[in-house]
Amino acid sequence: MNLQKMFEMQKVLDERIIKEKGLEGQDLLPNTYVALTTELGEFANEGRWFKHWSNDREPRTCVINKKGETSKEYYKNPLLEEYVDCLHFFLSIAIKKNWQDAMNIPEEAFSEIEKNGFEGGLSGVFLEMKWMLLNSYMTKDKRHKKTSFTVAWGLFLSIGTIGFGFTLEQIEAAYMEKNAVNHQRQQEGD
Repeated sequence: MNLQKMFEMQKVLDERIIKEKGLEGQDLLPNTYVALTTELGEFANEGRWFKHWSNDREPRTCVINKKGETSKEYYKNPLLEEYVDCLHFFLSIAIKKNWQDAMNIPEEAFSEIEKNGFEGGLSGVFLEMKWMLLNSYMTKDKRHKKTSFTVAWGLFLSIGTIGFGFTLEQIEAAYMEKNAVNHQRQQEGD
């Protein structure tokens, strides 16, 4: 996954939004955290793993066309789309805080999680990820903010790659597509 390219693309999008919406000079970091936690909830809703009360606990990975048929022409992965919506805000936070290096995690770091699985299942790792993310904003100890963000990012990547089997290439490609959609939405005034 080419994080450097994604940082550059995200910075362009963020700067465009700030300029076009007249937000220069405003502290948008709290809004960005709220946006990320909201998108994480939408991702979980598409993942459905936590819905122990439901008979339908399969992730939303395919949309069916209007005729009720599954077709490659209409195929998309709502779960991956929600995942990369989260990724946009992780990148924005890293850019705003100058924490881009905090997102460079070697692939070997995931081997222990892959070998042992998630403590507490997907819900356990999801809650830990959210805790660390919010800790990166809320903690008063500035030394721990960046570390908490790095842990949150690593857990987020683990959820996507280990928990749902997304490849880094799929994540990057989906990010590129969604970034283009986000620019189009800005152009259209959405």
